Amino acid sequence: MAIREILTVPNPVLREASKPVEQVTDDVRALMDDMLETMYAAPGIGLAAVQIGVPINVIVMDLAREGEQPQPRHFVNPKILDVDADFVPYEEGCLSVPGVFDTVDRPKRCKITYLNYNGGRVTEWAEGLYAVCIQHEMDHLKGVIFIDYLSRLKRDRAVRKVEKAGKSRVAA
Repeated sequence: MAIREILTVPNPVLREASKPVEQVTDDVRALMDDMLETMYAAPGIGLAAVQIGVPINVIVMDLAREGEQPQPRHFVNPKILDVDADFVPYEEGCLSVPGVFDTVDRPKRCKITYLNYNGGRVTEWAEGLYAVCIQHEMDHLKGVIFIDYLSRLKRDRAVRKVEKAGKSRVAA
């Protein structure tokens, strides 16, 4: 396993639409292992493969709270089948937009289907933080970043903040 570099805005790779995975192979599982290690090191609760420069339909997630046993989840070719008509506001952040948090309204629940770590098909309803996180990560697979839901002014400020932070790290 290896920690990979997480791409940040405005890197154009983050805007690429990810491609479907033909089958869950040992290479795909190794990628998911690296993604989890990268996500835990960041730290974060979800990561899409495109965020580490691999534009394929793969997501990892772990919603365990601090002090709880890790509960890693793996999603290959996830799809939303249905969404709740009720939307809830949730303050989101993103490893590709470090240090920026803002409120996004998303469906309260969503029915998803995906392949798990071993290639088995799973179909289930996601609610609460799970629903928010899976929708956020699935947006990445379409080249959408949570700041795209914000006003143009807030979005531009977020990108400038990330760029400025990156330049200050390079200069240090």
